[in-house]
Amino acid sequence: TLFSSAWKGGNCQRRSIPHIFDDGRTILSINGRESYGVTKESRISQGENALQEPQTQGITVTREQIGSYLSSLGERGRNPSTVSSYRKKLELLYAALPGGRIGRGTLRQWREQLLDQGYSPSTVNTSVSAANSFLEWLGCREFQLTGRLSCGRDAQLELTRSEYLRLLSTARALRQERVYLLIKLFTSTGLPVHELEQVTVEAAGEGVLLLPGEAMPQRLPDCLRRELLDYARRRGISSGPIFVTRTGRPCGRAGVSVSIRRLCRDAQVPPEKGNPRCLRKLYYTTRAEIEATVAQLVEQTHERLLEAEQAAVGWGGCQEVRGA
Repeated sequence: TLFSSAWKGGNCQRRSIPHIFDDGRTILSINGRESYGVTKESRISQGENALQEPQTQGITVTREQIGSYLSSLGERGRNPSTVSSYRKKLELLYAALPGGRIGRGTLRQWREQLLDQGYSPSTVNTSVSAANSFLEWLGCREFQLTGRLSCGRDAQLELTRSEYLRLLSTARALRQERVYLLIKLFTSTGLPVHELEQVTVEAAGEGVLLLPGEAMPQRLPDCLRRELLDYARRRGISSGPIFVTRTGRPCGRAGVSVSIRRLCRDAQVPPEKGNPRCLRKLYYTTRAEIEATVAQLVEQTHERLLEAEQAAVGWGGCQEVRGA
């Protein structure tokens, strides 16, 4: 079976031709560069993270190709932070691909999956942009996804404090302790879901989280810390990450979001709010409201102090100045 796709731009032409050999291997040749794919039998099921395999012919991409593309970005003078951001997004895409294959409609499926997992529209847009750029480099523009999501959607997804408490009450009533703790963790600390594996027995014991790239440690509220340690003790987790799957691997974003959305139905909370991003947003909103209240109290207290001092030692005879 042969499939070729060509893109002509000026004097430039790239061709991508996967060859299926008798032993089931796939070679993707791009401008003479060859990369081995995988056999269908060796593909690992991605579970809820997997996209549907292209029904029509597509291409097989490899980690080596992604690495070569990222190296080319560096050679063209792209900022290291940009290259690092693209690396994370392309690794996320590769992890979701069935057998490493991309076809027509794959990026559209991936975009919907990212939204379902709680990523913001702006983050999804930049992720798709990275994938489009990679496909451009491969010479496979026919598999790109055009159009951008409206970022105004973010403002509509605001979880209220009463909805948050309803989620906790429902989780407690249904004896769903893990999702109860996850909801409380994101809303009490603002922890990014990709840092969930940093929530270890050791961190809970010390009451602080040491997050990569953060100068200051993240404090764990004492009430949450006690619940985490009690949960870990009863689950037989003596060290390492507290939130793990049945196979012992750290819980992923997709599984966390699915468990919260399921609880939303029982708690009568809109399911589109059932993701870590909305819970973190509530944390920051609550903090901002408290800080604003504290700032107002400080201002009022300071004003009362000045008035008391004025009454005691102020210069006599001053009259209140009124506007015309």
